[in-house]
Amino acid sequence: MSFVSSSPTLTIVVPTLNEARNLPHVFAGLPKDAELVLVDGGSTDGTVAVARELRPDVIVVQQTRKGKGNALACGFDVASGDIIVMFDADGSADATEIPRFVEALVGGADFAKGSRFMRGGGSSDITALRRGGNYLLSGLVNVLLRSGYSDLCYGYNAFWTHCLERLNLNAGGPGPARWGDGFEIETLINIRVAKAKLSIVEIPSYEHPRIHGVSNLNAFSDGLRVLRTIFVEWRRQAHHHTPATAAVTIVQQRTASPAPQPQPLDQVEPA
Repeated sequence: MSFVSSSPTLTIVVPTLNEARNLPHVFAGLPKDAELVLVDGGSTDGTVAVARELRPDVIVVQQTRKGKGNALACGFDVASGDIIVMFDADGSADATEIPRFVEALVGGADFAKGSRFMRGGGSSDITALRRGGNYLLSGLVNVLLRSGYSDLCYGYNAFWTHCLERLNLNAGGPGPARWGDGFEIETLINIRVAKAKLSIVEIPSYEHPRIHGVSNLNAFSDGLRVLRTIFVEWRRQAHHHTPATAAVTIVQQRTASPAPQPQPLDQVEPA
């Protein structure tokens, strides 16, 4: 897969923790002309060595603390592309979807948000508990922020680099875990994008099962962190009297399926 020279430059940020066995599959699908930033959390299985063998041009960064959120913040700090793509190293994300995210951004969106729960999306990995929790959390954010997210907690997203100043993430230095260092990072980013009133487009995305290894996600404890994130960010917004009025544009996936070829839908108005 490759993008023409007139396309914006891409940086793909991949957080890793002992993902050596997954990298051959993951890296094989990534565009060769994209800047690839691997942020490692102290892997002991040779993840970094495998990454360098597969992609000699890979930029390797050691995260400053622990957690996926901190890893992403560290990767964002060194990204030089026009567009940043958040991409998991477990094999769940489909690299062939990247051009659709880029198309949405080039078409005028600031932030392209992957969604498993719209027509054309799906998941063979999410549990019933996580699906139900995500539905409730998405609904809560949509009520509090007047947004229209269909999949709040999904981490396959892409955005223009200029959005980083609105996200206000801080990789910082070593020390105890900080706000946004964990799996709540996706929720934190999505809320701040909505609060900043950036143009958001949801892209149908299919989540595949992890290939090797076990996820570090805990549905209960991480769900509580997400819930806390929602209320903390909402209180900060209320304190500054800046209600969000983000509208989420739903873009349908163009796939060969028994269903008619879908076209982009009209913009969804804030609830």
